[in-house]
Amino acid sequence: MGYCKNFKSKLLALLLLLFISVIAVLHLLAADRSFSESENRMLEQLPHFSLKALLSGDFTADFEKYVSDQFVFRDFWIGAKTDADRLLGKKESNGVYLGTDGYLIQDVIPPAEEDVRAKIEAIHSFDQATPEMNKYVMLVPTAAALYKDKLPKYAIIGDQEAYLKKVKLWLNPNIRFIDVFPSLYAARDQPIYYKTDHHWTTKGAYIAYLELCRQMRLTPQEEEEFNIQQVTDIFFGSLYSKSGFRHVQPDRLELYFPNDQENYTVTYVDEEKTTDSLYAMEQLLRKDKYAVFLNGNHARIYIKTAYPSGRKLLVVKDSYANSLIPFLLKHFSEIHVVDLRYYEEDLASFVNEQGIQDMLLLYNANTFFEDPSINNLTE
Repeated sequence: MGYCKNFKSKLLALLLLLFISVIAVLHLLAADRSFSESENRMLEQLPHFSLKALLSGDFTADFEKYVSDQFVFRDFWIGAKTDADRLLGKKESNGVYLGTDGYLIQDVIPPAEEDVRAKIEAIHSFDQATPEMNKYVMLVPTAAALYKDKLPKYAIIGDQEAYLKKVKLWLNPNIRFIDVFPSLYAARDQPIYYKTDHHWTTKGAYIAYLELCRQMRLTPQEEEEFNIQQVTDIFFGSLYSKSGFRHVQPDRLELYFPNDQENYTVTYVDEEKTTDSLYAMEQLLRKDKYAVFLNGNHARIYIKTAYPSGRKLLVVKDSYANSLIPFLLKHFSEIHVVDLRYYEEDLASFVNEQGIQDMLLLYNANTFFEDPSINNLTE
């Protein structure tokens, strides 16, 4: 009996050693990857070695990240871990909750009040530097604020609606805050947010567009004026990538094409590329299918429309605006789109030089509270 038990222990140890050896060899033989399709992010590359980096600890930390990112069969192990967690009843991974009805819902991190006030001050400073321009601020609640009933019972998240009300209170009265929470909440039974991605759907963007038109005194286009087409039904978005949760249903992605042909040009300024479409249909063949809107995020985009009003709009934004901007073509002759995460010029000078009359600052609430680039408005 003792011999048999000892043999089994040695056999298990040998198998474990063999498994580790095989994995190590495969890891050495496998080529490093630069991008993870499943996680939708760049992967850590082999860090440069130097004595200074070694002594400071930077090399060790970077090398640990490199090994983690380049570990052989990484995607399989991530999926296996989340599958095991689900069997144990765990419904949170990397800040993403596994909700009911197949929803993956990103956590809300309460912002520091001083950081929010600094961003409000940056907006006010920009307002003073561009006094001739009408300004509108739209901060879009994320799914966590609208679908609290779909979260696991133990989930405790920040009160995003309360933070948005503070922003509205702190903004100068001449800057109009466009509150889209009521409109989106009223439509929450419709597909206004993706289940596997942190963005709103085109339907959600359209509902916000209606509220924007009401505030800007524009006549909105009815849904009947669009040819709504489903362009994919296999969209696994950013929350699917971030969480590692698998075995969830993919999202569908729809585009609203106007029934009457529109003539416009879209120029990606830094890339010096001009196209006649707001949609990069080739992105539908890739992992990040939301990039079909405006071909993803760029420092500055210039859109010249056929609308003869002469009215110009500046959109300062994150990626939530990408699916709303197509609805604006019939209301403005020019639309200038700026992403402060990549834009490095003096925006106030640009606005004054171009004679832009209206500005829409559009972010989802999480990005507004977390992203420091909004402070670049005054630089």
